[in-house]
Amino acid sequence: MLPFIEIFGERISTYSICIVTGLLFSGILLYFNTRKRRDFSYIQIINIPMFAITGAFLGAKILFFITRLQLFFNTESQKNFFALMTEACGGMVFYGGLVGAVLMSYLYSRLAKIDFWLYADIFAPAIPLFHSFGRIGCFMAGCCYGIENEWGFVYHNEYLDPSVNGVTRLPIQLIEASLNIIIMLVLVYCDKKRLKKGSLLGIYFIIYPIVRFFDEFFRGDEIRGHLLSLSTSQWISIIIFITGIIILSKRYIFEKDCYDRRLKTGEVPKGYIYNRYAGAVPPEEQYKISNR
Repeated sequence: MLPFIEIFGERISTYSICIVTGLLFSGILLYFNTRKRRDFSYIQIINIPMFAITGAFLGAKILFFITRLQLFFNTESQKNFFALMTEACGGMVFYGGLVGAVLMSYLYSRLAKIDFWLYADIFAPAIPLFHSFGRIGCFMAGCCYGIENEWGFVYHNEYLDPSVNGVTRLPIQLIEASLNIIIMLVLVYCDKKRLKKGSLLGIYFIIYPIVRFFDEFFRGDEIRGHLLSLSTSQWISIIIFITGIIILSKRYIFEKDCYDRRLKTGEVPKGYIYNRYAGAVPPEEQYKISNR
């Protein structure tokens, strides 16, 4: 593996590079998916990610901490509290980040009085694209590795868990990265169909948990925590899958008259005015923008 590279004499984490690259490509995808739309505000496209990133960081850290709670009941670990806290808080869990980002975005949307489901669908295709780069980063860093397998990659330079070095393991990180790209393509295709608001997030909540539930059986690391023979992520997958079913059921079966379909490309929502710099904004906001 290659957890670090040197650039101008500085050692940089390859995981961090993958994360930054994922953010860049997600931004490019967001641009191409919205460049002809007139139903959203550019201001909110900037604001929402700031809150989502904050929620993602906190959620990912909190869930990782929860999965490591057993360390606090280990007598040997308790002898060095600083090392204990470093290990308990030294990682992140994707599902925690996903839940944290969605909850923080929803809270912001309520406070800002904007349509959460509209923006959820705008950002939905970028989630699996960003996640695919994250999984490539995991592969490079040597974490989230797969089970021992006759076909795969031999691990080297793994500093977090040296015991995995010299062992051929299934590259489950790269497999999941590829499946995330497929999920992204599915969401981009569905986005062109003008489905009801919230549908893309619901579809993602159905597809990805299925992928994650089954690929957990091929994970070789034991850091994730288990309950009744299933990992923490598998239990969360079940909950998110059910949430996705509920979201789509409300839109197309139980409360189908309460949810509008996405506007045609180029249309502006009723009661809004399109500003070339701010996007679709209420008339009072248009006045504020024009007087800056």
